[in-house]
Amino acid sequence: HEVWEGFRFWDLVMPLFLFMTGASMPFSLSKYIGTTGSYWPVYRRILKRVFLLFIFGMIVQGNLLGLDATHLYLYSNTLQSIAVGYLIAAVIQLHFPFKWQVGITLLLLLVYWVPMTFLGDFTPAGNFAEQVDRCVLGRFRDGVFWNEDGTWSFSPSYNYTWMWSSLTFGVTVMLGAFAGKIMKEGKENRKGVVRLLLLLGIVLIGVSLLWSLQMPIIKRLWTCSMTLFSGGLCFLLMGLFYYWIDYKGHTYGLDWLKIYGMNSITAYILGEVVNFRCIAASISYGLEQFLGNYYSVWLSFANYLIVFFILQMMYKHRIFLKI
Repeated sequence: HEVWEGFRFWDLVMPLFLFMTGASMPFSLSKYIGTTGSYWPVYRRILKRVFLLFIFGMIVQGNLLGLDATHLYLYSNTLQSIAVGYLIAAVIQLHFPFKWQVGITLLLLLVYWVPMTFLGDFTPAGNFAEQVDRCVLGRFRDGVFWNEDGTWSFSPSYNYTWMWSSLTFGVTVMLGAFAGKIMKEGKENRKGVVRLLLLLGIVLIGVSLLWSLQMPIIKRLWTCSMTLFSGGLCFLLMGLFYYWIDYKGHTYGLDWLKIYGMNSITAYILGEVVNFRCIAASISYGLEQFLGNYYSVWLSFANYLIVFFILQMMYKHRIFLKI
């Protein structure tokens, strides 16, 4: 990941998770949107998903399995950002027409922008989002370290923010929801869908680069410029894949994507929690003398290869773990 300002290829992984969560929402919430009946059934499902994603996030990165309250982190993981962004986007889509959805999404950017601009700077220690995290999460924030005398301090090297950045998490999910709406309503004109997705991607990237002159692209803060820049890249990727698969009908050799896609949360949790590198090392330690520094690369590859085989077996037996 980029250390602070800027954007690297790996920084797109987390925005893609949130964007794709939003892209599926117009399809999954379609029977509830605009209804005048009770919203309790859908909110029960939404709150269940939010709760489970938070628990899984605490397992992956919150040290929940350590059974040590002094090292328990409440909000520190991609899954939890998905949960919050999903909740924000669900409320917006369930209760507001499309024009209002666009307006509220822009309002979220504005609300995030004002204190970040006028109540701090964009340095790791001086930004407003950092102060919010320290105040709200306290010792339950990731990056806290404990001293021998039982006191704790914030680590100066940990500068990811979550609480205030939840606003822009919601924006990223809403951008995905807009893309999903375009695809859902454009089945009869798929060429037009491709054009619109690509055009919006270019526009978002252009706006983000202009905005970055005032608010830098900083993934660790999920700044407005980063939100629009990564969202623009997501739109471009969505447009390219939609063109190749849905418009042109090319599906040969792409079935392996379904294996990951149908169990994406399972893949993420397995890859982060279970150390399959140990299995790989147990049966391939003899390769270390030949691979040298590349041996660790092999272990990482083998780790996710084992995850893929597990997912492949689940896919073959139609086992899909959904939240």
